[in-house]
Amino acid sequence: MLTDLKIAFIGGGTMGEMIISRLLSTKTIQQPDLVTVSDPLSTRCLHLEREYGVHTTTSNIEALQSASIAILAVKPQVLTSVMAMLKDKISPDTLVISIVGGVSIASLCEGLNHPAIVRTMPNIAVQVGRGTTVWSASSSVTEQQRSHTQVILQALGKEFSTQNEHYLDMATALSSAGTGFIFLYIEAMIDAGVQMGLTRAQAQELTLHTIAGSVELMFQTDEHPAVLRNKVTSPGGVTAAGLYELEKGGMRTVISNAVLTALSRTQQLGNMF
Repeated sequence: MLTDLKIAFIGGGTMGEMIISRLLSTKTIQQPDLVTVSDPLSTRCLHLEREYGVHTTTSNIEALQSASIAILAVKPQVLTSVMAMLKDKISPDTLVISIVGGVSIASLCEGLNHPAIVRTMPNIAVQVGRGTTVWSASSSVTEQQRSHTQVILQALGKEFSTQNEHYLDMATALSSAGTGFIFLYIEAMIDAGVQMGLTRAQAQELTLHTIAGSVELMFQTDEHPAVLRNKVTSPGGVTAAGLYELEKGGMRTVISNAVLTALSRTQQLGNMF
C-alpha cells in the first residue's frame, strides 16, 4: 500500500490505464484522488476521470505537482519532446518509473536531468494481475523508493529486479513482445480447431485450457519442457505426427528468430535517444 503518496502518470494510454486500474482495484492506492494523469487528448482525460475517479490534465507539468512518484508511460516516438518539456521540472525527491520500451536509464537521467530513475518492462498481462515486469534502478534510487517500486509492480503480477540493465532489452523481446507471439500461436490453434469442425467457442475453450494446464504443469513439476513433451509423445502416435510437422516447418527456428528480431528492434529504439 502506498499511503498518501501522490502519483503522476505522464501518459494515459492503454498500458497506463491498465496500471491505474490494478493499483486502484488492489487498494495499492487507497484513494483515486491521489492519482493525476496527463494526456494530450481531452477525450482520453474525460474517460479516465469517469472510469476511475482520478484527476486529469493535458499539462505534464501540472500533473507532476507534489507527486512523490511519476510513471512515464508515453510512446517512444514522443519521448524526446516530453523529456525536453519536463527537464529540470521534476522535484529531486520524486521517483520516476519509466515503462517506455528500449530507453536506457542513462538516456532518461540525461533527458530529464533527474537522478532517481527506475526503468521497467511490463507486459500486457498486468491487466489481469498476471504481468511479468523486469526492472532496474539508477544508483540514486533510495531503498524506500525501491520498496515503493516493488509495491507498485507486485500489484501488476510478478516482478524481477536486476542490476544488469541489458536484461530489460531481453525481457522486452521475450516477455513483452512474447505475449504477441503466444497470442498468434493461440489464434492458429483455434483456427485449426474450427477447420476440423469445432465451433470457434469450443476450439477457443479447448485451446486455452490446454495451454493453461500445460503451463501450470511446468510450474508445479519444475520439469524441463522436453521431459514433459516426451511423456505425451508415443512412438508412431498422434503427438509424434504433429510434432514432426512443427519441426519440419522450422517452428523452433522461427520462434527463436522472432525473439532475436524483437531484441534487435528494442536496441534500435534505445539507440534513438
